[in-house]
Parts: sequence; structure tokens; C-alpha cells
Amino acid sequence: MTWLKRTAAALGVLVVLLLVYGVLVEPRLILDRERLEVPLPQLAGTAAGTEVGMISDLQVGMWWANEGMVSRAVEELVGAGPDIALLGGDYVYSGDPGIPEQVAAVLDLLQPLVDSGIPTYAVLGNHDYAVGAVDELVSAFEEAGITVLRNEAAAVPGTGEGADALNVVGIGAAWPGEVDVDAALAEVPDGAPRVVLMHNPTVFPELPAGTAPLALAGHTHCGQVALPGTPRWSYLGLTAEEAIVADGWAPETYGAEGNRMFVFCGLGFSTVPVRINAPPQLVLVELGTEG
Repeated sequence: MTWLKRTAAALGVLVVLLLVYGVLVEPRLILDRERLEVPLPQLAGTAAGTEVGMISDLQVGMWWANEGMVSRAVEELVGAGPDIALLGGDYVYSGDPGIPEQVAAVLDLLQPLVDSGIPTYAVLGNHDYAVGAVDELVSAFEEAGITVLRNEAAAVPGTGEGADALNVVGIGAAWPGEVDVDAALAEVPDGAPRVVLMHNPTVFPELPAGTAPLALAGHTHCGQVALPGTPRWSYLGLTAEEAIVADGWAPETYGAEGNRMFVFCGLGFSTVPVRINAPPQLVLVELGTEG
């Protein structure tokens, strides 16, 4: 029995150390900087090299929230100097102590990005709707100069004229039933280059073939706790009733032909303040021309 007790004690110590790492180290000290190079059809030569930076899932108001990492990610995003910044939704997690206070905290964290003058586009997430913060968020963002896209598209200044201009297409959040792909794409000139921004990756299969050569999504936190050695499996992937891409590039079989989606880890927490094998992430994408 001695060896059983020793084994149990050793396993107990390992579990404690893993929890300490997952609560205090990975989510608060480790920021994964993902750099991608993506050729974009129809991108005008003058817009080649356009860099897009993205963060998502701040989850302000979550108990033992990760606001220090959010502040660090915003500062590093600004320091990277992308041409465009994208915000992927779920800015708030709860309504306590009050929606105005939570929205003010979000804007305070994003202030360096606002002050930088980098053109910034945002979509909303399911938690933003769940806590009733949508109206306050939209008003505060737009007052700060952040363009909120609710099944809408916007041409990026300085990337061309008319059908040559790069467009950001923002899709509504899935869980509150706010998705309208047709309305979002209707605002994009035929053949215009575009980046599709969405909160929920499950929306991706709804996009018609060739309409989303680059889609960026958040929401999953990359599972938040991912099983070692199986980077695409997590508690999220193991319990989901629907097919879902939890992190990284979606398989070619997920979504219509000519469409690509990258799902990234976001910054905050959901349910529990733990991240293991799914660190907070800042994504920088350099857009190039095909050929």
C-alpha cells in the first residue's frame, strides 16, 4: 500500500501544481503572439502588406478577471502598429456592479488603442447580449471612434477605391440569433477583397463559397483547458453537440469552397479563471496578393 499512497500523493501534488499554473501563470503571464501571412483574392497591389491585428473575449466582469493581460495585449497590439485593428466580441461577462461601470472599464482598457488612431472595427459577442450591455457598448464604442459592425461591412480608408478597397465584414453573434449573412455581404461590392469578422465560429459554414477568403473568429477561448497532445480537443470540443472549430485554422472540409477561417484564443475567461494549454492570444495577419 505504501507505493499506492506515494503515487496518490505525487498525483495530488501534480494536480495542485497544474492548477496553480492554470490560474496564476499561463493566463496572466503568457501571451501567445500568432503571426499569419494570408494571400487575399482581389487585393489591390497598393494594399499588399496591409496588417490586421485582432483581440477578442475581454470578458470584463468575470470573477478574478484577466484585466492585466487585456491591458498588456492592447499595449502590444498598439505597439505592433497594424493598419487595422479588429475586436471580436464578448467585452463584458456580467452586469455587476452595473452595465455603465463595466462598459467604462472596457473603454478604459481599450483607451491606448483609441488614442493610437488605428482604424478599429468591432463585432458583438453572446455575453454582450446576455448581460444587456449592447446599447451601452455600441454607443460608447462609436463615441470613441470604434466602428461597430452588426451584419454590416465597411471599406477601410487608404486601401483603394470602390471595388478595390479592402472591406471588413462584421457578422452578428449566433447565440442571440443576430446572424444575417446576406445583409452583411450585400454591402460589399462584387469582387472586392474582404476580411470577415465574427464572434462565433459556427457561423462560418453559413458563408457562401468564395465570400470569406479570410474569416477571423473568437468565442471558444481555444477550449480554455485543452488536453495535452491534442491541441484541437478540449472540454469544449468534447462536450459540444455541434461540430465546432476550437482553435487555429479550420479544416478544409469545414465551410464552403474558397473560404478560410482562423479561430483564436481570446484573452479572458468563462465559468472558471483557468487556462491550460490555451494561453491568451494576440493575432497579427499580414495580407498579401495572390500569385
